[in-house]
Amino acid sequence: QVQLVESGGGLVQAGGSLRLSCTASGSILQFRSLGWYRQIPGKQRELVATITRSGTIDYADSVKGRFTISRDNAKNTMNLQMNSLKPEDAAVYYCNALLTNYNELWGQGTLVTVSS
Repeated sequence: QVQLVESGGGLVQAGGSLRLSCTASGSILQFRSLGWYRQIPGKQRELVATITRSGTIDYADSVKGRFTISRDNAKNTMNLQMNSLKPEDAAVYYCNALLTNYNELWGQGTLVTVSS
């Protein structure tokens, strides 16, 4: 089974930038869509951004204009460029893949900490 591995999390000051990557162990073209979600302890996991196989992109209102999702099919990678980070962006970020049968795959998560 294809696995997803996130990288790029870390500590950044408010206003700074981070770039997250999600690398799949197989072709990402097999997925209907890819996405980034985030979760704060004690809260539900929330959608951050998604990108479909055809390239349609959607963002949560809270990150529009600051975050950019992209995919590199040749490298089987999805990225999330996060700019103008705010303390409220701090969370564990998860990579998600929606399969053709609508099952989902998740990565293990990468921690983003934003200091004020």
